[in-house]
Amino acid sequence: MQAQLQSVITEVGRVLLGKEEQVKLSLACLLAKGHLLIEDLPGMGKTTLAHALAKVVGLDYQRVQCTSDMLPADILGVSTFNQQDGSFNFHPGPVFTQVLLADEINRTSSKTQSALLEAMEERQVTVEGETRDLPEPFFVIATQNPSDQSGTYRLPESQLDRFLMRIQLGYPDQKYERQLYEGLDPRDQLRQLQAVVNTAELMQIQNQVNSIQATETLLSYVERLVQFTRSNARLAWGLSPRAALAIIRSARAWALIEGRDHVIPEDVQAVFDAVVVHRLRDGADYSQGDRSLGEWILNSVEVVA
Repeated sequence: MQAQLQSVITEVGRVLLGKEEQVKLSLACLLAKGHLLIEDLPGMGKTTLAHALAKVVGLDYQRVQCTSDMLPADILGVSTFNQQDGSFNFHPGPVFTQVLLADEINRTSSKTQSALLEAMEERQVTVEGETRDLPEPFFVIATQNPSDQSGTYRLPESQLDRFLMRIQLGYPDQKYERQLYEGLDPRDQLRQLQAVVNTAELMQIQNQVNSIQATETLLSYVERLVQFTRSNARLAWGLSPRAALAIIRSARAWALIEGRDHVIPEDVQAVFDAVVVHRLRDGADYSQGDRSLGEWILNSVEVVA
């Protein structure tokens, strides 16, 4: 199993050069049955990562380009009237897939953003009073541009909380960027990617995540991290129980990728920033300096009580 997971990371890494940590986080998010938000500047490889991961794990893939005039029906689907027999025929939207890429999700209105809430939480959608199940597995990868760019809408907290992780890709290392200058085309590499697992194998691996052990000591460590966010005046609010469960689930997935049958504190620390930072807000008087918010919290809480 670990060899299969490493093959996934290696294959995606052929397209997204020098971003092994982000690829591993994306894979952990998928294995933990969560959803992924990728935030970065245009042209950093957000869409490439989404497409490559879907292709390597052998899942059906649909892409939605979000725009300001998009309607919920453009994602969920719509029923049309058949004049011949007087019936309504439902035409499924792109959400009826295994991997949905919502590209530039913060360029569409909050009404359309909210159309994804039920799908992401319940793995189903309700259209015109009828509830329809979505395929399994169901994985949303949304990309967004920085909120200070023109033409963007801020994602509400309820929408952000549906994403298990938020990651940033950042600029490539100089040696990898030089390969792009010399003619390495990620689009050519993307077309050459092959699936290294099938849907049944992926779902089996996802179920294996639940068997990864988390000791009482480890759970107490997570509990102290969560309680710190709730009691520190520098934060506008603390982490919710859902966020605490997200930390544990993500750490289990990371441990599985690392080939362990139990979670260690380093697994929690590896996923912590991606899982919690988008769920928190700094106090107005707090400057993070050179450290990320997640790193500040980790450095403020002892691993062992």
